[in-house]
Amino acid sequence: MKKTRAVITGVQGWVPDYILTNRELETMVDTNDEWILTRTGIKERRILKGEDKGTSVIGIHAVKGLLEKTNTNPEDIDLIICATVTPDMPFPATANIIADGVGAVNSYSFDISAACSGFLYALTIGSQFIETGMHKKVIIIGADKMSSIIDYQDRATCIIFGDGGGAVLLEPTSEEVGIMDSLLHSDGSGAPYLHMKAGGSRKPATMETLAAREHYAFQEGASVFKFAVTNMAEVSAEIMERNNLTAADVSWLVPHQANKRIIDATANRMGIGPDKVMLNIEKYGNTTAGTLPLCLWDYESRMKKGDNIILAAFGGGFTWGSIYLKWGYDPK
Repeated sequence: MKKTRAVITGVQGWVPDYILTNRELETMVDTNDEWILTRTGIKERRILKGEDKGTSVIGIHAVKGLLEKTNTNPEDIDLIICATVTPDMPFPATANIIADGVGAVNSYSFDISAACSGFLYALTIGSQFIETGMHKKVIIIGADKMSSIIDYQDRATCIIFGDGGGAVLLEPTSEEVGIMDSLLHSDGSGAPYLHMKAGGSRKPATMETLAAREHYAFQEGASVFKFAVTNMAEVSAEIMERNNLTAADVSWLVPHQANKRIIDATANRMGIGPDKVMLNIEKYGNTTAGTLPLCLWDYESRMKKGDNIILAAFGGGFTWGSIYLKWGYDPK
């Protein structure tokens, strides 16, 4: 009897219209286009503007597009998982708001918080519900409105992050496609290097925390870069070795879009050339949990059924991991 696997049967992304360019950032902080491009690979990023517009707006747009694209009735969705570090509010879950916004009245939903690795975590969790036979249609969302927690007076972070995300539909298959393997890790000792100082239960919001600008993402860039280069590259190489894959076997590397130098280091460790690396950091920046589904969306027309694909990410916390999947359909 063939094993039931979870396969991605559709992908859809969404980004806001407003484009924040490096040139505009030059008017906000002490930086310049050449400096940003050389160190990060980023030219522009998207920003979600407007009152009462949170991460759910990104998720609703992505999921509505996904349902239409795959000709799926929202009432047939069993489960929605949203990976995000910028929920609309502490509760209810942003996934609940998205489910309501798309008419998925028969699904239950919850959020995952694993920073830039969130989509990997959510995809792995969602696949288990498919493989066990518990559910038939699961939507996985990776989305973040990073502009809501970025200090545009802090050159270390404001040049990197943008808003956006995407969603995939998981369904069961008995074919040799779908999610084949995953490796996920975390190390809480990395928290001091990438975190938000206030706003949680440890340090609730006060006038003092607001005045001290502690409700923004804090990053110690050099330490994060060092950990990311090592761990993202190692876990990607490990999942290849565990599944007896050579560089020639891999059709695409889908790396978290945090920094072009980290992406290059990961590809080099895997022995994969630039022609097999999905890259869109130049136009979106780092959308945290949104980068991987945005890459899949951008490159959907170039993937073929059976392609061996490695997804890899590293995020605050620290969290990191890799997923090996075989793409489930040909371009339409």
